[in-house]
Amino acid sequence: MTAARTPTAAPRTDLELFATDALLDPFPHYARLRDLGPVVHLDEYDLYGLFRYEQVRAALVDWETFSSAQGIAMNPTANELSADSVLSVDPPRQRTLRKVFDDALRPKYVRKVAGDIERLAGELVDDLVRRGEFDGVADFACKLPVEIVMDLIGFPRDEHRADILRWALGAFNFMGPPGERQESTFPDVQALMQYLVTEATPDRLLPGSFGQIVWEAADRGEITGNEALMAMSAYACAGLDTTIAGVAGTLWLLALHPDQWRAVRQDPQLVPGAFLEGVRLETPLQAFSRVTTHDVEIDGVAIPRGARVLLSYGSANRDERNYPDPDRFDVRRNPVDTLGFGVGVHTCPGRTLASMEAHALFGALAERAVTLELAGEPVRSPNHVTRSLDRLPVRVS
Repeated sequence: MTAARTPTAAPRTDLELFATDALLDPFPHYARLRDLGPVVHLDEYDLYGLFRYEQVRAALVDWETFSSAQGIAMNPTANELSADSVLSVDPPRQRTLRKVFDDALRPKYVRKVAGDIERLAGELVDDLVRRGEFDGVADFACKLPVEIVMDLIGFPRDEHRADILRWALGAFNFMGPPGERQESTFPDVQALMQYLVTEATPDRLLPGSFGQIVWEAADRGEITGNEALMAMSAYACAGLDTTIAGVAGTLWLLALHPDQWRAVRQDPQLVPGAFLEGVRLETPLQAFSRVTTHDVEIDGVAIPRGARVLLSYGSANRDERNYPDPDRFDVRRNPVDTLGFGVGVHTCPGRTLASMEAHALFGALAERAVTLELAGEPVRSPNHVTRSLDRLPVRVS
């Protein structure tokens, strides 16, 4: 009779994964963490971490073990504030909240609200090609999401629209581990919630919008008022910043690799796969966390009940165990299994709209721009959760 195997303790590291330098270039650190084992303990933050593709995907699917019910941020204050968010609950309650999102974000409804996305993208790119040089973030990646998503959510067409992007990025930073960067962004969280409570009220939301559908569900008693408010907040953050980051990151990669841009131009059917590859490599949402509901063993390594576990999508998407030559940008790879949009019950509800916008933008650019290249150095700011560009000087002809 073979004796039962005793799980081993997770290897420990003092790596400061949320230090500024690591946030700006996390990929060498991810590779080191993947090599340490299937589970790693980050001593600096008292977090367990999953950094390999197989383990991250399995944890995302197994919500009964890796629970969102205690929040997905890495500090207790953020988790307390987001307690009624669709991101911070498990089934069966999660299914009720998710249905509200799905009802408001059905493809046919999204297209009706967004209008002719292809036409809007074509007009935008026509103007950029005439200019020759532009900022790939502000002029290319931001335009459609800001115009379409703001209207889709139903935000009033007022001066605060310009502030919402900044507040959303601050909200993601606020979800990181406790420290100066996390604490400094609390005013952004306060400003966003104040705006939702006092300005983006049901009576001021655009007719037929996501926000109105959410508040109608609250009026029917399907969700609470606070859950409606958190739904607005969740989509304001995730629906804007992550789409912008994914589009800008893909544009940057295409500008860096002229051969890949030529391939897309020669075969525009590669556009969807090129966007997926951009999302895989640059993963707009780098990581969220979960809490274990019982003692769990992963490939012989023990994680105790009640442990907070970091699920690193950014690392998983570059795992050489799942993707051959994972750091190479290849528009023909078509990584349909990317974790860039999540998987399982918390799969990104806005994926359809984000993909529609990206496909329209890159399709229009492929039709009109022969060359695509950098016109200067990109600018990037560190963020605890998102990976995005602040500025991307681009030249086209």
